[in-house]
Order: sequence, then structure tokens, then C-alpha cells
Amino acid sequence: MIINPAEHDSSNIYKLMIGVIVPRPIAFVSTVSPDGVRNLAPFSFFTAVSANPPVVCFSPMVRGSDGKRKDTLHNIEATGEFVVNVVSEEFAEQMNICSAEFPPEIDEFLESGLTPVPSDLIRPPRVAESHVQMECRLLQVVHVSDKPLGGSIVLGEVLRFHIDDALVSDYKVDPDKLRPIGRMAGSTYVRTTDRFEMQRPVVRSKEATRQ
Repeated sequence: MIINPAEHDSSNIYKLMIGVIVPRPIAFVSTVSPDGVRNLAPFSFFTAVSANPPVVCFSPMVRGSDGKRKDTLHNIEATGEFVVNVVSEEFAEQMNICSAEFPPEIDEFLESGLTPVPSDLIRPPRVAESHVQMECRLLQVVHVSDKPLGGSIVLGEVLRFHIDDALVSDYKVDPDKLRPIGRMAGSTYVRTTDRFEMQRPVVRSKEATRQ
């Protein structure tokens, strides 16, 4: 099958993309509006960009229902701050509650029952139930498309990591203790309990090969 996106409805292209770009990690992003209203929402278009300095990015999409941008994006553009909270299996249901399209005056911490805790350097609170939280300062927003299901790229520098002591040793995080979940297509999520290892190959230089 060959698909030309220009010849198909964007909703079908979206279904195709979320079916083949899998599994996707989840950025559970907490922000605060200029008026002080807390917001909490999950985004599965999310990855790391740089380690020096540490930079992450996620993509809030234009809502297909009404063509409006997400409250998370509005808050970040207004304040320049956000927290990325890693989602573990034990609070997946509360995270899912926050995926609903609540109006901007609604506090998703209250709706979900999750616990806000103060950040060290920025205004948005962290999610206490999350084992890893990253306080971020906005670096740049790239608006890719303003059409329904279009997206923006939010780049943020991680100013501070908060990591559960029980999870980490020598900067290495134990996935069995973190129990992160990922997103598949539709309403399907995935655990990371079925894993395998492969050592990265080392390419020897020609000089080393001759010796």
C-alpha cells in the first residue's frame, strides 16, 4: 500500500501515524496559567533532544474537535515554564482523566486527585506521584501547522531533575522500579516489562585493524 497524505483526510493520517510510531513515551506536562490556574495534560509526541544542555521536546496538537490550541501551549508561551512528569503504571488512570478536554479554568490536579508539590525553580507544580519530574524552561516553540491536528514543537531546557532515590544508581534508572508506560494507537497503552538487550557494535579504525 502506498499512501499520499495529500489525498486523504487528516484524521486518517493521524490514525496511521499513531499506529506506526510506537510505542511512544508520555510527557505528563504541568503548567500554570498567567492567572494561576494549574493545568495537567499528557502528550505522547515526546522525546529527548540534547544532553548538553539537557533539552526535551513535546508536541501539543491543535484540537481536531474545535481547531483550538491546547491550554498547555498557551500557558507555556505566556509563562515560559513547565514540568515534564514521567508516567508510571500505578497512576495511569489518573493520567488518563487529565487527557479529557477540560475548559481552561479547570484544575486537572483536582479532577484527577493527583498531588501537586512545589517546584524548586519554576511556578508550575510537580506531580508527587511521579517518580521522575523535570523542571523545564522554555527555549523555543516552533508552530508547524495551525490546522486541526496540526502541531507545535515545544523545546525546554531541563533546569532540575527530581528522581526517586529508590530508582537510581550511578545515574542509571531501574525500569522495573520506574514501571513507565507508553502509548500505542487509540486507547491502547503498553508496559515496558518485555525487554531484550543488544550491545552496540564498535567500528575499529583501519589502523587498529592492521595492527
